[in-house]
Amino acid sequence: MSHREIQWGTGNDGEPSLRHVIRHPDLELVGVHAHSPAKQGQDAAVLCGLEEPTGILATNDVDALLALEPDVVVYTIKGETRPHEVVPELERILSASVNVVSTAMIYLIHPAHAEASIREPLEKACQHGGATLYVNGIDPGFSGDVLPITALQLADQIEEVRVQELVDYSTYEDPEFTGVSFGFGRPASYTPPLALPGVLRAGWGGMVSILARELGIEFDEIVERFDRCFADEAFDTPMMRVEKDTCSAVRFELEGRVDGRPMIVTEHVNRLHDDVAPHWPKPPAGRSGVHRCIVRGNPSVQLDCFVTGEDGDHNTGGVQATAMRVINAIPAVCAHGAGLIDTFDLPYTPSRNFA
Repeated sequence: MSHREIQWGTGNDGEPSLRHVIRHPDLELVGVHAHSPAKQGQDAAVLCGLEEPTGILATNDVDALLALEPDVVVYTIKGETRPHEVVPELERILSASVNVVSTAMIYLIHPAHAEASIREPLEKACQHGGATLYVNGIDPGFSGDVLPITALQLADQIEEVRVQELVDYSTYEDPEFTGVSFGFGRPASYTPPLALPGVLRAGWGGMVSILARELGIEFDEIVERFDRCFADEAFDTPMMRVEKDTCSAVRFELEGRVDGRPMIVTEHVNRLHDDVAPHWPKPPAGRSGVHRCIVRGNPSVQLDCFVTGEDGDHNTGGVQATAMRVINAIPAVCAHGAGLIDTFDLPYTPSRNFA
């Protein structure tokens, strides 16, 4: 069954998402939303680097897009820093009886974890329009839900579940958002947004809390940790130039604790060069990134997930995988009842698109 789809956003996540949708035999692209005036009026193919025109031109006319009566919107804008704009836009789409799969608003990977000011208006819009909203990605998302649940099917006498993203971000060309949020290229005097109390819990706490819910665990507390390493010498990367004595690596953790010890942990180590912060966890030799789940128990289990993009780069692979995590869920989301849902409300959603 083909689903009529609108691509909403053509940036870092939106460009590969649009490319996948255009090439997917079970999806019919009917519209593209672009915020930038420079992109409006451009053919969808031009916006994602494909040669054959689609005849579908990008627009910011929301009424015209919704009048196309799509089955689903793939929503891939960066929304975490401007919920006052994004929530009303999502409300408008959902109220028009259009389902949404989204890589934006990561707070909603576990809807119950999100603040009421974000969750409640969207719940009402879903009920009003009879529509469904599903938010996911690779991390937050897959690495903290399907990956550990898979590992836990082999384990017993569990002492700790640890989810890691160990990735060299140097080829991820997003200095305006990721660079600023993590504090890359900034001196020790700069306080990155992710280091502010409560920010990590808002962004990644849903991964910890949704897994706890599935395992029947109640935390006593969730503890945040944030640390940085600084460059000994200046160097250049595709993301940015890193000057001497500015941040070249970040490590953070969220620990869900029971009786004073960590039970479920999500950990990030992100570098701008593979030889910085050698004392922190690293991907396997020869790899620039890994999403990993370690279950410490009897037996202990470790699952490593590697993604590689069509250009051979691990960060391109991560962006493509983030998009495909929600695109592959479209049939299941469209078949689901109205409301805010999470991964565990859906069946497994594998791709069935074979080359």
